[in-house]
Amino acid sequence: MTSQEIREKFLKYFKDRGHTIVPSSLLLPENDSSVLLTTAGMQQFKPYYTGEKDAVRDFGARQTVSVQKCFRTSDIDETGDQSHLTFFEMLGNFSFGGYFKKEAIEYAWKFITEEMKISSDRCYVSVFEGDGEVPEDSESITVWKELGIAGDKIQKRGREDNFWGPTGNEGPCGPTSEIYVDGVEIWNLVFNQYYCRPDKTLEPLKQNGIDTGMGLERLTMIVQDAPTIFETDLFLPIIQSIPHRDIENETRAVRIIADHARASAFLVADGVFPSNVGAGYILRRLLRRAIRYGKIMNFDKNFLIPLSEKVVEMYKKQYPELAAKREDILTVVQKEEEKFSGALEKGSKELEKILAEKSDKIISGDDAFKIYESYGFPMELTREIAAEKGFAVDESGWESAFKKHQEISRAGVEKKFGGHGVNEQTLKSEIHNSKEIKQIARLHTATHLLHQAIHDVLGHEAEVRQMGSDITPDRLRFDFSFPRRLTPEEMKKIENIVNEKITLDLPVYSAKMSKEDAIRMGARAFFKEKYPDEVNVYSIGDPDLSKAYSKELCGGPHIARTGEIGRFKIIKEESSSAGVRRMKAIVE
Repeated sequence: MTSQEIREKFLKYFKDRGHTIVPSSLLLPENDSSVLLTTAGMQQFKPYYTGEKDAVRDFGARQTVSVQKCFRTSDIDETGDQSHLTFFEMLGNFSFGGYFKKEAIEYAWKFITEEMKISSDRCYVSVFEGDGEVPEDSESITVWKELGIAGDKIQKRGREDNFWGPTGNEGPCGPTSEIYVDGVEIWNLVFNQYYCRPDKTLEPLKQNGIDTGMGLERLTMIVQDAPTIFETDLFLPIIQSIPHRDIENETRAVRIIADHARASAFLVADGVFPSNVGAGYILRRLLRRAIRYGKIMNFDKNFLIPLSEKVVEMYKKQYPELAAKREDILTVVQKEEEKFSGALEKGSKELEKILAEKSDKIISGDDAFKIYESYGFPMELTREIAAEKGFAVDESGWESAFKKHQEISRAGVEKKFGGHGVNEQTLKSEIHNSKEIKQIARLHTATHLLHQAIHDVLGHEAEVRQMGSDITPDRLRFDFSFPRRLTPEEMKKIENIVNEKITLDLPVYSAKMSKEDAIRMGARAFFKEKYPDEVNVYSIGDPDLSKAYSKELCGGPHIARTGEIGRFKIIKEESSSAGVRRMKAIVE
């Protein structure tokens, strides 16, 4: 049975049982700032467990089924063994106040034994044993026994194994029951009964819910009787495209390259581009790690290009966005290798020199940071290479060196008045004698109007995300994800909308609120930025965020009314990098 057939059987099985098929959400969570990337199938459904949204209204049923693209950063360093991956597909069925434990367990067991034809002799299950806060899951034990599972094949386990959630700092969670085949956990059935607050206290949900997750890769390994996930049809075509060399540790290196090539393609297809922060840093880390192993194996230049093309070819039917973003994927891979190859060679030589001088097997934080600052050599790569040679890195020393660098950089930015280096306090104290700060405030508010106007004109066609911005006294620069050059008509529409809002002389409001409330109410956030729990939100047009024209999480500074901006003019629109456009504008 192929992996595609498994996907189709899973979706059909639950559709036939009253579930609505819902497409995978993006790897970049659209409405959940608590996580960097989508880590589970239930993430897009979180509001339905809490009652904030109505599943019947949105899906026509209280239960859904999906094959979700997922990414877990915690498994990057473990990738290369027999079972750990960064990107994976999660098969899941969900219920929001509909069926509960009995039906969920029966559905799962029959799918495994009847649809997948896996012998029950190969299986055992686990359930939550209970603790001082949450009782033993006796209901699940009863259901499993009714299905014919012997008592010695029902293992009771604690919170670490059999209590799941939440994704991020808070959200739905509950006890779990897991299905194992040949000792491998393949399906986790989560019984959402509680809401976990940021302080980790549990409150009962108003309605119980079901959230299950089964890794397609692991299930495919079992069904195809493969020794590891890398011998399934989800990986073999990629691995067979890698020009193997007969070197020590080849198996691990090949697996890392295959996993990272696949994961990188999916990240780029969902709008992630290499950077030094957030999801962009994760992508950069994957690509540079794969490039490093390619160099070790003496692969030719651009060896990742054909692997990326193979990923697109393999997955384009299930995920057409890969084909649509093919050129972006190949361009990102090529540019990152070109950018990193020289740094890798120089940084590796410098690291080898440092290792040769150390007798205590410890690399100081200053030395590790020096390689990072001088060559763009990621700390994770320094740590990995050091560990391979029996060395450790002074992690606290690294943190101190990095923080010191950030403080120096921040001071430099504030001195130049670039970006968001000028805050409200600075503005209020110097506004009367600094034309530059006043000009920056005008451009900053204009940037917010521009951001919303871009969404007004282009949002219907593709996902538009802020990728960066920079403001000087002379101009503003705004980078955003978009797959093509804008037409003259689109440019004119955007410019006209901004000038219309300026002419209306709309008031600009500032309010402090929790980050979660701001995001829930539609405030835009720069996804690469890490925000505190309490944020400042600027809204234009109305203090009520539901009525405001523009609302963003921002530290300031801004002017009081849009009429103070003056005439807005776009002076340039160009490509910044693959899939990212850059717009420059002035105010007169």
